[in-house]
Amino acid sequence: MKKIITILILFAICCLSAKAQYAYISNSDDNNVSVINVATNTVITLITVQDDPWGVAASPDGNKVYVANQNSNSVSVINTANNSVSINITVGNNPYGVAVSPNSGRVYVANYNDFTVSVINAAANAVIATVPVGEQPYGLIVTPDGNFIYVANQTDGTVSVINGNTNNVSATITVGSGPHDISVSPDGSKVYVVNSISNTVSVINTTSNTVSKTIHVGVMPYGVCVSPDGSKIYVTNEMDNTLSVIISSSNEVLTTFTVGNAPEGLAVSPDGSKLYVADYGGDSVTVINCATNAVSARISVGSGPIAQGKFISTHTTGFPSHGIESNEIAVFPNPSSDYITIEAPLQSEVEISNIEGKLIKTLTATGNKTNVDVSALPCGIYVVQIKTEKGVAVEKFIKE
Repeated sequence: MKKIITILILFAICCLSAKAQYAYISNSDDNNVSVINVATNTVITLITVQDDPWGVAASPDGNKVYVANQNSNSVSVINTANNSVSINITVGNNPYGVAVSPNSGRVYVANYNDFTVSVINAAANAVIATVPVGEQPYGLIVTPDGNFIYVANQTDGTVSVINGNTNNVSATITVGSGPHDISVSPDGSKVYVVNSISNTVSVINTTSNTVSKTIHVGVMPYGVCVSPDGSKIYVTNEMDNTLSVIISSSNEVLTTFTVGNAPEGLAVSPDGSKLYVADYGGDSVTVINCATNAVSARISVGSGPIAQGKFISTHTTGFPSHGIESNEIAVFPNPSSDYITIEAPLQSEVEISNIEGKLIKTLTATGNKTNVDVSALPCGIYVVQIKTEKGVAVEKFIKE
């Protein structure tokens, strides 16, 4: 029986290893993107993009991440297989928000000073349409069926609804003052818009395209996202350094608590367990335990992190994706009760974390084989992150 359980656990680990989650944080003052391993809450690499990166959107298939560079009038396309920029696409004037269609075939970019939205064919990496919207569009979102794009127009207090099939505006909805960021429920029935001057969230019924509720939150709300199950809406309040948690069933604020300095973009991990908040004024990312609404970690990133949009990517991992060949790294025996051996051809910096992402141990592996005593660790699953000059690898092992 024990053997069967061990095989099942190892099978689960193989599945977990096949897919991993990474948060891509745009550092507006440094012109780069910090890539955070969500399992370990550590920055694994920096990616140079163009001038003043702002909005970020990961494609649903996990293959690409799009970054809007507002001072370069461009979108950088990051290939997640090797975390490098494959192309920079010219769009409109001062792009801020960016969103990807559910089938990853179209990318939509809000051009703040052109009053337009650029439509990009993702396969061709080319702009195929430019859609006039309201004044100074900021955030935008695509509905789960891909049929409509909702665009928050900051200056005129409206939301433009673009028909994804015709690339024409089919409706214009009046919301609060200074609409900024925007999100949608998983079933597509509601759209949530943060109004930065009104200090409110407008709830839009997507069937009628009317505002069904206005919710008061903190001072100068900036970012908004919805939990994967649709039960909660999270809002960052930039001027009072807080996060508001709204219950969707009642449209009431459950709690408001302090996070980092000048919180802006935010995203929930796909399993709904952790919330990542970019703290523009703190050069950090605050990690929140969604079950307890408590801060669990704070990660240092670059200068002026913004990361407005769906910046967490789930994609296939493997050693080649980070520059290390699969036959160069090994962690064994697995499971283990007393020690593990880390096999690597180069000197490596090693971090061992528990499955919740808490850092347990750090060490330097000098090359070839390094034995690590794990006898004092509680039984469970652990993550081993191995950093060499060639890149980063991630393995998991069971402590029996």
